[in-house]
Order: sequence, then C-alpha cells, then structure tokens
Amino acid sequence: MSYGPFFDELNTGETITPLPSLTLSAADNTFYRAITGDQHLLTADCGLYNEVSGSSGSLINPGLIMQVSIGQTTNATRKAIANLYYRSVEILRPVEIGETLSTSTVVLGLCDASPKEDLNRGKVWLGIETRSGEEIIARYERVALLPCKGDSPGHNDEIPGPTVPVSLDSWGSLVPDWDLNLLPETSWSVGEEREDPLSDHVDLAPALARFTFNQAAIHRDSEASSFGKRLVYGGHTQGLAQASLTRLLPGLVTVLGWDGCDHLGPVFEGDQLSFHHTLKEVLPLNEGRILRFEIRASREGEDVLLWTPIVVAP
Repeated sequence: MSYGPFFDELNTGETITPLPSLTLSAADNTFYRAITGDQHLLTADCGLYNEVSGSSGSLINPGLIMQVSIGQTTNATRKAIANLYYRSVEILRPVEIGETLSTSTVVLGLCDASPKEDLNRGKVWLGIETRSGEEIIARYERVALLPCKGDSPGHNDEIPGPTVPVSLDSWGSLVPDWDLNLLPETSWSVGEEREDPLSDHVDLAPALARFTFNQAAIHRDSEASSFGKRLVYGGHTQGLAQASLTRLLPGLVTVLGWDGCDHLGPVFEGDQLSFHHTLKEVLPLNEGRILRFEIRASREGEDVLLWTPIVVAP
C-alpha cells in the first residue's frame, strides 16, 4: 500500500497496522502539562493521589491517556483532510505511570462524501480499543474524512453521527472507589454556564503530534493542508478545554468518558481560545458526583470545539 491509506484503499472490517506501544512516564505527564496547562490535582500531587486512592503509584493524566490512544490510531488517517468527531468514549479505569499502552484500530464503515472541486473524498468510521497489557482501558469510535487516490469507490455504509447521551447511571461502574474527602468541592448549578476568565494560546502543536505518534500529515506539513498552514490536532484543542475545566472544577477526580467531541472549525497554531462550560446533569453518589458537561472552545466568538465529557468530582 502506498503511503496513506487513501479512502479508496480501505475496506470495511480491515484492521489497521498498529503503531508502537508506549510505556508512560512521569516525564510524559510533565510534557503534557507544559502543552496544556492542565491542573488535574491527582496527577500533579502524587502524595494526594496516594491518600485518595490508596495506591502507592503515580497517576497519568486522564487527558493524556486519550491523546496517546488517538495518536496510536493514526496509521489509518495519515492522509486525513479532517477528523470530524469522536463518539462513545469510555475510559474504563485510571492508568498509572509505568503502564504500557497499545491500541488496535478497525474500520467499521466507509461512506463516499461529496467531492470538493476535483478531489473525491470519503468518511471512514473507526473502532478503537486501547489496552494496558491484555486489559482494555479505553474504547471509542471516531470518524475522519479522507481523500481518494482515484475515483470514488461507491461505499455507502451508514456512518453514525455523534453519540446520543445515555443515563448517568450507566457510568457508575467506572467510578473509582476512592476517598474524595480531601478534594475541594465546587458549587455549580445544573444549567449554569461559566466562562473561564483565562483564555489560552495554542502552541507546541507539532510537538504534541509527534509526542503521541500522530501520523496525520496535516498536523506537520503546511503543504498537506488545504488551508496552506498546519492544522492543529483536534485533541490539542480538547486538551486545552480539559485544562480549562480543571481550573473551574479543581476537585475533578477523573474523566470517565465523552459523550462526544465535535470539531466545529479549524484551529491553527497561534490562535487564542476561550472556553465556556455548562453543567448539564448531575448524579449524586455515596461519595462524590458524576457530572455531565458541555464545553465549547471558541476563537473570536466562533465555536471551534464542542466537547461533552462525563467526569467525577466531590
């Protein structure tokens, strides 16, 4: 197969050749924090994590788990025009420093898209599982737009849209059995929107792409992008959104998953992004709460990201 794949070189049911496994280290946490500014307490303070969890290890930022996992899927999307959305994301358990992550990617469906000028294109629906050893620790789906090498192949699989949110009760089994009394509680009413007073500057985008093994040329090569400049990897924008949430919700325990993550517009290095957080739903637990948020990132008043995480907090 040529350096790609192109859309018309893929087949439904095909397993994509995996990228290397990655053993996570304390340096990876530090590097991720330098790029995003994420203030996740249990990642930043190992002693606090030990007290809360009863573990003697150190926690990997839950956002970093997804960045590594997504990067390991990109042998399927080297030629990506854009990633359209993520859906049905589940992070099945916390991950600690020293664990080694590997990711498998399967083509679940293919559907021709409308040509753009002389370029034939198609949507590829990918099913993804990330493991630590033999144990699945994250699973989700994503849909990307790829170019054809030649004519449209005539694929017409039904590609699902963004996830329909399920009851918060269904997330209860993923909540870690930790003592949350040492974490700060934030009062936040359902339906209340809060704007982060700190907007943020997008930089080090190629570094994050390389760090996570992201193979998509549009994130490294301006000539590969239809915009004439490098397109920032969508997970970078999501990572900045999660960092914003850790500032407004400092007691955030972990991220259980995402209802979805939709890229509403392109983001470029040097952009200044602002973040709006709306609490959509709360489920009280014996200790702590499960919270569903809708988080929007915007540039000059235009939304570029809609991220809907499910999190745990006191």
